[in-house]
Amino acid sequence: MGHNDIKKYILHCSVFMLVCFLCLFGYIVYLQVIAAPSLAANPMNRRGDGAQDIVRGAILDINGKELAKSDKPGDRSYPYGEVMAPVTGYIGEAIGNDGIEAVAGGDLTGQSRQLQMLGPIGQALQSDQGNNVRLTVDADIQELAYNALGNHRGAVLVMNAETGGIIAMVSKPSIDPIDVEANWKSLTAREDSPLLNRATQGLYPPGSTIKVLIADAALDEKVTDVNEKFNCTGRLDIGSEYIGESHGAVHGNNLTLKDALTESCNVTFAALAMRMHGKGLESAFDRFGFTVPINSEFNESKCHLPNFSALGDGDTAQVGIGQGETLVTPLRMAMLASAYVNQGTIMVPYLVEEVISPVGLVIRKASPSKWMEVTSDKRANIIGGFMENVVANGTGEAAAVPGIRVIGKTGTAENSQGADHGWFIGAAELPKGKIAFCIIVENSGGGGTVAAPIARQIITALRDN
Repeated sequence: MGHNDIKKYILHCSVFMLVCFLCLFGYIVYLQVIAAPSLAANPMNRRGDGAQDIVRGAILDINGKELAKSDKPGDRSYPYGEVMAPVTGYIGEAIGNDGIEAVAGGDLTGQSRQLQMLGPIGQALQSDQGNNVRLTVDADIQELAYNALGNHRGAVLVMNAETGGIIAMVSKPSIDPIDVEANWKSLTAREDSPLLNRATQGLYPPGSTIKVLIADAALDEKVTDVNEKFNCTGRLDIGSEYIGESHGAVHGNNLTLKDALTESCNVTFAALAMRMHGKGLESAFDRFGFTVPINSEFNESKCHLPNFSALGDGDTAQVGIGQGETLVTPLRMAMLASAYVNQGTIMVPYLVEEVISPVGLVIRKASPSKWMEVTSDKRANIIGGFMENVVANGTGEAAAVPGIRVIGKTGTAENSQGADHGWFIGAAELPKGKIAFCIIVENSGGGGTVAAPIARQIITALRDN
């Protein structure tokens, strides 16, 4: 082998080693800089959860009530137990963390993302006391909503329509956060899914609550106006199928859009959906953000929408009354309702109001932000007026509160697994601000009789608070 060949092989080997080094260096930079935030936030990442000798910070409600606390390292208690579990979540060595315990894990252990990325140096700078995290949630309203659901499964989501702050997020059945890991096997085997946060992860057909979106879309697409008179004979024939009214109702031939929403007329809304066809419906669901992730503090299930372009008339009509393949979360339906008291704007929903250091300094405070402008101010007023009539004179009368403007829409969603689910979505203008809400009571029958009275209790409590 000649001298030049040796030099050539050394050069090739050097280049190869340099490439390997650059790849390794690039990967380290990727892990430390780009991937670090998502790795640190991963609920299965136990490193940031801290060192065994850190006293984890408290989770507080909006008024400073303790929802989770630690008196010493490794100790954790949950004064509200299963009432607040969908909010607080839990801590698990083998199963990871959930809820605020996961979302705000770095804050609660006093480890900022920046400290975690510094590795051993960050650990040297680590305080032995975590930060407290104060939420937007009101423990009294949470407890009221939990008790109001009684023995039913279901969810209640209440939010500040003007800021997006979550006031209550209830899911039933629930879990006691203190012993989730010990009971993991039995909890995961249960048919009633207590580990599922129904408020953000439960997927349900929306039933008639979707009619507020359909009414908005029909006006936007100009397939109707507020003066058109509809004729409801009790059924709408679509080929060999038909759409009928609940309890065999016949709403007559002098029905405006406002009347149709007030009476929750299936015939009208099925017909409007067919006028818009798949493309118009798809556009409406996109406009209201049902296909857009929130990118915030929630482990949220993705809503399931049909393939609009492939729908026949019968399936299109089903979309108009909230049946068929459409599945939504209670969180999304509360957000939908919020647009109708907030001039057509939906705010980004959030839970963490502020992070407070062990010595009482506010390290970080939430700044409410607009998520999407989903409809015009004019149309928000029109549909909001229709929804006000639902509560004043229609199927939502059980939600009425004297002296308070309450708007809403009831829903009864057919369920292949058993009795119908009862829905009520809406909003209220209270002296201290505007709220929006969604209540779903599984297998309870009509939303007007079971879900709407829960809304009345919540509105009354917030008015008197």
